[in-house]
Parts: sequence; C-alpha cells; structure tokens
Amino acid sequence: MTEIEKTLDRPQRMTLHDLARHAGVSRATVSLVLRKSPLVAEKTRAAVLESMRALGYVYNRGAANLRTQRSHTIGVSINEITNPYFTELTAAIQSAFLNHGRTVFIANSEEDPARQDQFIATMREYNADGLAICPSRGTSRETLRRLKAQGVACVLVSRDIAGSGLDYAGHANEAGMCEAVEHLIGLGHRRIAMIGGNDLVSTGRERRAGHRKALERHGIAVDPRLVVEGDAATRSFGAATVKHLLTLDEPPTAAVCFNDVIAFGVMLGLRQVGKEPGRDFAVVGYDDLAEAELWMPALSTVRNDTVALGAAAAQLLLDRIEAPDAPARRIVLAPKLVLRESSCPPR
Repeated sequence: MTEIEKTLDRPQRMTLHDLARHAGVSRATVSLVLRKSPLVAEKTRAAVLESMRALGYVYNRGAANLRTQRSHTIGVSINEITNPYFTELTAAIQSAFLNHGRTVFIANSEEDPARQDQFIATMREYNADGLAICPSRGTSRETLRRLKAQGVACVLVSRDIAGSGLDYAGHANEAGMCEAVEHLIGLGHRRIAMIGGNDLVSTGRERRAGHRKALERHGIAVDPRLVVEGDAATRSFGAATVKHLLTLDEPPTAAVCFNDVIAFGVMLGLRQVGKEPGRDFAVVGYDDLAEAELWMPALSTVRNDTVALGAAAAQLLLDRIEAPDAPARRIVLAPKLVLRESSCPPR
C-alpha cells in the first residue's frame, strides 16, 4: 500500500501534515491556502484544494478563529426580504462580502425590531466579525448606540437612523424623488400624487420630502389629498389608492410612487378603471427593479443601484472591522432617473 493509500485509509481526522504530504507542499503553504492568502501561486493553490477534496479534509474554522480572534463571518439583517428591492439588495450585499472572502449569514426581521435584536445577539454569540443592518421599522437609536459602545462593528444600509453614530451606506432619496417630480412638471403636470411611504423610516421621509420640495420650487401648492401614506408597499395598495384618487373633484394626472411595486399596482388600477398608463396618466416608480423595464408600458423609475450599494456597505464594514475607533463614515450614492414609456404629458 502506498503512503497516499495509507493516508486515505486512516480513520482519524486529517491534519495539516497529512494534507501537505498529499499535496506535495509544506505545511506553511497549506496554511496560507486555507487562509486564502494571495501569496500562493494559483497552481499550488489548485493542488492543495484538490488534495482537500481527495482526503475529505475540512478546515477547523473554530480553532483558527481562536488563534486569530476573527471568524470571517458577517451577519446581514434585512428588514423585509420579500420586498423585491431588498431581495436584490441582499444578493448584492452577500456577493460583495463573498468577494472579500467572508461567509454571510442572513436574517429577515420582517420589520420586527425584537426579531432583529435576536439575530444580532445570535451573531455576537457566534463571534461574527461585523453586522450589516437594514433597520426594521421602529429600530431605536439607543439600541444602535449601545452596539457601537460595546465595540460591535456595524454598518446601516439603505435606511438611516439619525444619531446612531454608525457607518451608513444609502442613496440620496430626496434628490431622486425631486428629480422624478421635476420630470413630470416638465411634461406639464401640476396635479402630481405621491403614493406610498411614511415618515417612520428615513427612505419614506426623504422621498416624501423630495416630492414636496419639487412642487414648492415651482410654486405648486401641495394638496394633502394627493399625498397618500402607506405601510404596505404592495400592488394592491397602489391599485386601490389610484382608483380612490381618480374619484376626487380635481384628480391627479400623474403619480410618483414610493417604490416600483406600488407603481406596478397603480398601473393595474388605472387599467381597471379604463385608463391606460403612459397615455392617460403618467406613472413614475422608485428603485428600478429588474421587472420594471418588462412591464407594458415599461416603467419610468428612479434607479437605486443595489450592486453599488452592496459594495459600499461591505467596504465600510470591512474598514470598520480593521479600524474600530475611526470616525463614522457615510456613503450616499446618487440615484438616476430612468425614463421609459409610463411617462406622458397630461391629457
């Protein structure tokens, strides 16, 4: 029996020495490969990985964590993963961390601060290196400040919590919505509804402020009847809301929506009362979901680049892990108005 066959026949757990001998490299080289060091030549790395597969070797991450005080894991808490925007954002965040060699654990808080807190506590118990948090509605500033005081590396993503003292990555929501309303005003609209969102989260406050600011800039009075709050970012909410607005004595001729999902519902609601979006009524969404350009008519919307946001959040958190005492940083990305077929002048 050869040495390799003897190694394969052993019932005990494989060691670094066994793996090094099988791959024909030093134990130090194997260690570098396991730690994903860039110092190892690709051919050598491939040989070690092949030996790991052949021997069924599993890296003892727990022991390595004890030595380095790092787990190379990141906890990601998402406020509502069933919302298509946050589904896309979650994938982008995960991809960004994987590109940096981190393993990601994801939890859906379902807009429940208690569930969010439970996940954060669990990640701390498992010694996660850091946390990326899309805060659930009702997240308290004090909770986040306590995490900071306890030395937990955190970054807030998409939604901001004023006074938290944490790093933040998001988009310029007020500017994005302002641009959308300016576009409709430029087409000749004066009765422009704002459908969805509320002041309970930063994105809602900022987008609603953008709608108001654009109207005021052009001397157009804000009709409170055309500003419809909503917790439910759903198609059914969008459809029901636009049908109600059309019954007003002075109905709107256009609407900007808190997100694309609501805008999809608005277009469905218009058709239910015999109006064609993009011809009889202008609709602009927000987020630019992958689905937006496939609708008929294709949806005009404000694009929030989830890939760029995921990358920014990952970089902020990784920098925080390396420099825990550095001043808090903010990355606010510029949105982009994407014009498609659902925009039209008033009839």
